[in-house]
Parts: sequence; structure tokens; C-alpha cells
Amino acid sequence: MGDAEEHVIAAAYHVVKALEATKSMNLSNDVRRILADLDVHLSRMTTLDENEADKTREIENRLRSAQEKIMGLHSNHGRIWNSSPVIASEYLQAVDEVRRLKETLESFPSKKNWIQKDLLDRAQCTLQIEMTRLQDDLVHILAQSKQRLEQEYVLLPTCEETSVEESIVSNESDSVQEDASRRESSSTETEEYIMDLVHPDVIPQIASIANIMFASHYDLEFCQAFVRFWRYELAEYLTFLNVEQLTVEDVLKMEWKCLNSRIRKWRRAIKNVVGIYLASKKHLFDQVLAEYGSVSSTCLVEASKASLLCLLNFGHAVAIGPHQLEWLYCLLDMYETLASLISDVEALFPEEAGSLIRIEFHELLQRLGDAAKVIFMEFGKHVHIASRASRAPIANGGILPLTKYVVNYILCLVEYGGTLNLLLAEKDGDNLDTGPSENVGQTTLSCPVAIILRSVTSILEANLDIKSDLYRDSSLKHIFMMNNINYMVDKIKNSEVRSYFGDDWIRKHIVKFRQHALRYQRVTWSSVLDSIRDDGRTGKATLKERCRNFSIAFEDVYKIQTAWYVPNLELREELRIFASKTVIPAYRNFVGKITDQYHIGEKYIKYTVHDLETYILDLLDGSQKSLKPSRMKEATI
Repeated sequence: MGDAEEHVIAAAYHVVKALEATKSMNLSNDVRRILADLDVHLSRMTTLDENEADKTREIENRLRSAQEKIMGLHSNHGRIWNSSPVIASEYLQAVDEVRRLKETLESFPSKKNWIQKDLLDRAQCTLQIEMTRLQDDLVHILAQSKQRLEQEYVLLPTCEETSVEESIVSNESDSVQEDASRRESSSTETEEYIMDLVHPDVIPQIASIANIMFASHYDLEFCQAFVRFWRYELAEYLTFLNVEQLTVEDVLKMEWKCLNSRIRKWRRAIKNVVGIYLASKKHLFDQVLAEYGSVSSTCLVEASKASLLCLLNFGHAVAIGPHQLEWLYCLLDMYETLASLISDVEALFPEEAGSLIRIEFHELLQRLGDAAKVIFMEFGKHVHIASRASRAPIANGGILPLTKYVVNYILCLVEYGGTLNLLLAEKDGDNLDTGPSENVGQTTLSCPVAIILRSVTSILEANLDIKSDLYRDSSLKHIFMMNNINYMVDKIKNSEVRSYFGDDWIRKHIVKFRQHALRYQRVTWSSVLDSIRDDGRTGKATLKERCRNFSIAFEDVYKIQTAWYVPNLELREELRIFASKTVIPAYRNFVGKITDQYHIGEKYIKYTVHDLETYILDLLDGSQKSLKPSRMKEATI
């Protein structure tokens, strides 16, 4: 029998059944007899196995009952999931009944009769409608029950926060070491927080929807809706963390201060996303989908991949940026942040589906490390180039901005010593057990970082020596060298970076700046004292001339060297004491001799011993002064 004939017979059969069931119609006995004969004839044409016929009738009754139950629940409840758990359970039971009936009908022989085909079509249609509704219900439940993010999970630095990099770039701050020690302590550590992304009460509802949809072979539809929702939520989370999608061109054009701020936000964001948000998301996905094998992991990858790649793309843009010296700390911060997250990423995405994310994390880590190595290895080159940028000497013989820059830069490296040694060891193929950055105090003098830093200070010293030749006054040349080497020694010996230089380096450079101090003293005061040194001539005119020459020489020193500056208070005081011990006794002897032996009156002596003692205290404080007539004794010579 063909399909067309079967459909005609089925239609006739339904008409006969309908007429027989209509008791209100006035049918004659002849008509009723004809219908009975037709019923028998049609029944013979659609003969079923008696057991199969009973089973089909049972399925028809159960399907009708389940459909009526579903329709009734939808009519009486706007949102079934907003009703009581009992209602939700009844609804799921009814849908599951349709699913089981559909599977039973599908298990019948492929050559089904028209009744079985009709029942299967009805079951499939009902199930498809309810699966679509369950998709919508899933999204509604997630949207209504998602939890607000706690402030502790999204805390960001303020706009006014000054970074280590900005302090170094300023060239003027002497508090960079303190700033460096205050850098985020969590930069090399992550703590995993599990937060409830949705209210715990709805997780059984979500799981029940997953169960019925997976059992009904609508697992793809469930996963699509579930992933789409959480993909959007993660994108919103990044927006909340002030993370924007930037191209490589955007990053390369960005001003340093703006880029530095975005890097700090990036570090906070990626730690929040991996250590908190994705850890929490994995926990939720496992609660809902763990029993379905790798489905949970695959969904987590699909829900996270786009946002993670957005974060990593920013890191790649920074890594391929210009290798400027100021970028080193940003690159190291980013490297350490990413390195601290690698184990978390491996745990979040352990399967093949997550291989792309794992590879991207490792590639960015490698790029950041390579960029940081390049900059650090060229540290000395940068110093040499910077020293040649200006040919003008420091007017007061003070500390060269480049010296402050380099020393402060080195002081900040104490926080990254372990990381840099590991990166340099990778380059050299060595296995250096330097430990983490906080153990840098145990670093040996032979480690790569120590060797490079000592080399950099040698380059700085060589360039300082070249700079000192710009001074015409040899005394000021020695003040300049003394100040800069003393600054290096004081900063290094009083910090943890001392372990990279060693006590021998400290002693050697103390000797260096003290030698410059001695040379300054000799050059400055020998010319002043020459005018009062006993040369055997004792004529009054000669002695009066020598008094005049001493006053002129001292006034020149006073006028010039009050403008010079020795920032180290202890060193400045030592130089003044030395000047007093050198000048005052000689001047006292000279004045005593010419007044006692040669009876030259005080009116020819312009300054008293007390005057000189007072004036010497004004030297080297960076504020130029002149000996005005009000501070002098008039002399007629």
C-alpha cells in the first residue's frame, strides 16, 4: 500500500470514528449498519498486531495527557520557573514524558503505520517547542539570578597613583626605592577566589534544564545559550574593569603616561579575570555540566576565549613596542603577572579544546620576557646615549639627572632580580637557582644581573668623567665627581641592591669620591693660602699686599663656592671642617705674626678669624652670596 492510499484510509477511519462517537446525530439503523461494516473493513485494511495496537493506544493516551499537562501549566503560570519548585518539577516530568514517548515511537520498526507516524510527529513538535522555551527560560534564570560583583574582586588603582616607572622617568625623585618596594605585592602571586556568579538556589534549576535538554539531544542548543550568556557577561566584566580593545597601532601611538596607566589596569584585569572570574565560572560550569565529560571544559573555553584573546592582544602590542628603557619595569610587571597565572590557566583549560588559550598565554609570556631581556641587556647602551644628549655641565656641580636616573633605576631592579636572572639564564642556557625576587639579598656577585649592573655603573662613571672635563674650574670638576660617586655609593650601600655590587665595590668607590674631595680641597685652598705663606719677605708693603691678595682670593672662593652644592649634609660638613682646619690656623698665624712682629694695624686686616669661620659655613649650600661692604671691615691699604 502506498503512502497516498494509507493517508486516504487514515482519513476515512477518522471520519467513521467521529461519526460513531457523535451520539446526538439522528442516524437510521441502515446508516449505522453501513458505518459498522465500513469500520470493520477499514480496520482490516489497517490491521495491527494486537499487542502493538494496545501499545500504540497507550502511547496516544500518555502523549495526550502530557501535552494537556504542559499546556495547562503554561496557561496557569506566566513563568513556570518563577513558580514553586513543585510546578517546575511537574513541568519537567511532563516534558520528559514526551521525550520518552518520542524515543519509544522511534524504536518501532521503520515501516510505521499512519497512527504511529502521527503520534511521532506530535511528540517531536511538542518537544521542539518546549526545548525552545527551555532555552529562553535558561537565559531568563541566568539574567535574573546573576550576582553583583563584590568590590574586593574589582578594586582598581586610582588615577592619581604614581608608578615606579613614572618616578624614574621624572629623574628628580629620590624616593623611587620606596616606591618600588610598595609595588603591588600580588604581582607574583595569585589567590583563587570562588564567587557565586548566580544565586546558589537556581543551580539545581539550571542543572535540571541541562539534563532534560541533553537527554532530548538538544545539548548543542543548551550549550549555545549557556555559552552566549557567559561570553557576554565576561565582556561586560572587562568593560567594568576599564579594559578596552586596542589595536597594535593604538598602543604604539599612545603617550607613555597613558600607556603606563593602561598596563596597570591590564595587570589588575587579567588577575581578576583568571584568578577570580574564570575560576568561579569553571566552578559553575562543573556544577551544571560535569557529568557530561568534556562538555564543561569546551563550554568554558568558548565562553572565555574572545575576552582572553582581547587581553592577550594588548600584551602582544606592548611586547612588540619600542624597546625604551622606561618600558622595562612595565614589561617585567606584565611578565611576572602572567607567569603567576600560568598554573591557573593550565588548570582552567587542561584539555585539547583549551590548547589555543594555553599556547597564547605561553607565547605572550615568552615575548614579554624576550623584550625585557633586550632592554636590560642594552641598559649600558642607553646610559651612554643619554649621557651624550647634553653637553652642558651642571652649573653648581650637583648630581647629574642621569646619575639619579640610573641609580634609581638600579634600585628598582631589586624587586625583579630573580625574574631577570631567570630570563638571562634562559638566554645563556644556564640553570641559575636564584629563587624568587624577594630573595634577591642572597644573589651572588657572579649572577648575570650583578655583572650587568656593575658594567652599567662603570659606563656611567666613564661618562661622568667625560662630563667633568666640561668644567673649566678644576675645583668644581672634583666637586661634581665627588657628588655623583658619593650619591651612587650612598644609594647602593643602603639598599638591598648592595648584594649585586659587594663590599669591595663599596669600599673602592668610597675611596674614589674621597680622593676627589681631597683634590678639591687642595686645589681650592692652596691658591688662597699661597698669598699668606711665609716666603721670607718681611716688608710692610709686601705684608699689606699679601693681606689684600688673601682677601681677594677668599672673596672669590666665597662668591663662587657658595653657589656650588654638596647635597650630602655629612659630606658638606666634612668639607667645611677641613676648610676651617686648613685655612683658620694658617690665617691666625699670619695675622698674629704681622700684628705682633711687624706692627701692622687691624685696619689693614679685612677679616677676622671669626669672620672666616662664619663665612666658611656658607660654602657649598647652593645659594650664591657675596661679601658685601656691610659684612666687611673697611681697610686702607
